[in-house]
Amino acid sequence: MITRSIVTLLCTAPFWAGTVLANIEDTVEKTFRVGENGVLTLDTQRGGIEVQAVGSDQVTIVVQRKFNTNDREQVDRILKDLKMEFTQTGNNVNVLVEHKDSDSFFGWDRAKFNLHFIITVPLKYNVDLKTSGGSISVADLHGRATTRTSGGSLTFGRIRGPVTGKTSGGSISLQGCDGDADVNTSGGGIHIGEVMGQVVAATSGGSITIKKAKGSVQAKTSGGGIHVEEVMGAINASTSGGSVEATLTQQPGADCELRTSGGGITVNMAPDIQVNVDAATSGGRVVTEFPVTVQGELSKTHLSATVNGGGPKLILRTSGGSIFLKKL
Repeated sequence: MITRSIVTLLCTAPFWAGTVLANIEDTVEKTFRVGENGVLTLDTQRGGIEVQAVGSDQVTIVVQRKFNTNDREQVDRILKDLKMEFTQTGNNVNVLVEHKDSDSFFGWDRAKFNLHFIITVPLKYNVDLKTSGGSISVADLHGRATTRTSGGSLTFGRIRGPVTGKTSGGSISLQGCDGDADVNTSGGGIHIGEVMGQVVAATSGGSITIKKAKGSVQAKTSGGGIHVEEVMGAINASTSGGSVEATLTQQPGADCELRTSGGGITVNMAPDIQVNVDAATSGGRVVTEFPVTVQGELSKTHLSATVNGGGPKLILRTSGGSIFLKKL
């Protein structure tokens, strides 16, 4: 049987009696009893979010609210218009935090009003988290993790499921996941551990490092290098601001392409991998440790050849360094 409960908190009275006005704080806490494999959905206009998975059948949400202001009227006005709604449907919990008055919303910064969410969920649970002003962290979790923020970093532990993370203003760190990883940032670096599926990683302002991907890898940055310690599928990597290095330990099933305008390219390959190499540089030379069958004229800056009889294309392009094809 599906149950539904709604709790709406509209704060209409000051809560600072007996406290120091320059450091006003309070806490709202709600607990819901749920089963496994439900979804926690949180949508807030402000605040950082921390999620941990524990061995229980409950979702607990703690909302910390803090002011640092001497304007009591402004605090009263913001609290009066602050809407916090908690909804449960079956095993799913939904949290919505918004300001009803858009004019007052823009006054949050002037009032130095901060929100912070500390959340615990069952071990086997899914999260869908969105904030317009804060960082998000999700510790080890047996489920799906979907996160979006316009103003902070994203941090993930070991996620036993797929991960989606998007931010416009911070770095991204993922210890590892059992599904696909799709992460994107406009303002920071990306560090990814072991991923059992495919990886899509993009940033406009930092480097990308990937320890291991069982599936394919797509990595793109305009402001740093790309380093992939091990990829078992095809790889497509490009950067305008650094070097590119990748290690292929298994035969790719599709074409691979590595490009940079600001550094060298190094590809480490297992000895038995079969590819058709098309490598060219205008700022260095092309060096290979593999016996190759060359097509056309020999050149220090270009190599068109087959490795181990040929296979999918391995396209390598740089205007700012040398290209090295190394044997593991």
